[in-house]
Amino acid sequence: MLKRVSNRMLERLGRIWPQSLLGRLMLVMAAGLLVTQLAASVIWASQLRAKAQVEAQSASQYMAHGASGAIRFFRSLPANYRLLLIQQLREMGGTRFFVNLNHAYVPVQQIAEHPLASSVLATVGATLKSDLPHSPSFRLAFAWPDQLVVSEDGVRLSDLPDAWVQHILLIQPDPAPILVIQTEIEPGNWLYMAALMPNPYFLSSNDPLAWDRLALQGLSLAVVLLLCLLVVRWITRPLAALSDAAAAFGQGQDDRAPPLPETGSREFINTARAFSAMRERIQRYIEDRERLFISISHDLRTPITRLKLRSELLDDEALRNEFEEDLDELDMMVKGALQCVKDSDIHENPAEVKLDALLGRLVRSARLAGHEVGYRDSGVTVRAKPLALKRALGNLLDNALYYGDRAEISVSSEPGAVAIAVRDHGPGVPEDAFASLFDSYVRLAHGREQNDAGMGLGLGIARSVIEAHGGQLLLENHPEGGLNATIRLPA
Repeated sequence: MLKRVSNRMLERLGRIWPQSLLGRLMLVMAAGLLVTQLAASVIWASQLRAKAQVEAQSASQYMAHGASGAIRFFRSLPANYRLLLIQQLREMGGTRFFVNLNHAYVPVQQIAEHPLASSVLATVGATLKSDLPHSPSFRLAFAWPDQLVVSEDGVRLSDLPDAWVQHILLIQPDPAPILVIQTEIEPGNWLYMAALMPNPYFLSSNDPLAWDRLALQGLSLAVVLLLCLLVVRWITRPLAALSDAAAAFGQGQDDRAPPLPETGSREFINTARAFSAMRERIQRYIEDRERLFISISHDLRTPITRLKLRSELLDDEALRNEFEEDLDELDMMVKGALQCVKDSDIHENPAEVKLDALLGRLVRSARLAGHEVGYRDSGVTVRAKPLALKRALGNLLDNALYYGDRAEISVSSEPGAVAIAVRDHGPGVPEDAFASLFDSYVRLAHGREQNDAGMGLGLGIARSVIEAHGGQLLLENHPEGGLNATIRLPA
């Protein structure tokens, strides 16, 4: 069960993992940057919260000491002087607290629960208890200005004259939470005090997920990723050129591939020079090979013909027949070697090939020769070298007709490819013989019985042609008997 789950996870990762080097480098660099920024943000946020907690504790004690002094002062005044002093404070200003007297506790609509606000309230309450141990309980809360009620008759802070509060509390344009302290200084008389913290916006200043900070991090991440993309593209572009040159050379289109630019990093320049030198050596080898076999064909044809004429002069008929058989075999070997060279290196331009027309001609020729071949039109078109593809398909069809009673050809479209299957109805191939089927001059016992004139070159030539087109030739035994040869060409 665990193995099945792990296999599924690997399959999903394989679908996500990009196939190109550019995509992989970008994914790795983006993941690394995201992990680094996430780790840095976590560390920075923890330090920011710790710093904000320390600052809030100090500010809380400062506010509590100021509030305890104000409470002592108002408690020491005669009752008829308190309102006069409050009125003077409102008109003159210069005080930290907005002060009011009520006959009962005024309910306050508190702000949403916040850990730092709760910590501040706890510290203020503890400090007030320490400074005023004999005072009754204190009612503490944080409230927003637009929701704050300041008197027992329901008067809100927004209903008061601006001169009373504009120098004490922040109401607009960006309101800040207000600390409200209420305590009963004597039975039936409640002292109401409201003030801002030394840092009015202390609740938002320690938030690592504030939109401005997130926007800054997102902008920096986008800039770094853009620079990484430019650098990675600059690094991988020469590799893409090298890949295209290698693919063109492998498919026999080296004359169309532009020369590799010797620019970029030192490693790529060395690689481009080594590839160019290797391409030139291989091209010279191919040309030398063609000249060699043409020379062999030309040089051997004359002595073989001369030996055949001399064998006609032999009186012994049995000996003459043996000489002729040996010479015919030698002639066939030379022709087979030349065919192996020429058929695997056909020089022609790719074109749009209608498979129905190409395969139709092969099927009609086979039927005229008395063979049974099944085929149904598919309407599929591929881009290939027409003559080379025809020879590869002809070799596969010839094998199927030599070694089976009849043959069937089918064409189907697959994602990104076109599949051409040639199936015979013969005995099939032993499993241990598949590895050597494409080797030159390799023939199985059943093949030698059915066609003793063959050379064992057809499958090798067909595979070389198909691979030069960027495709694959796959051989397998059909479940219902016979050998199934499948060609997959790029769509």
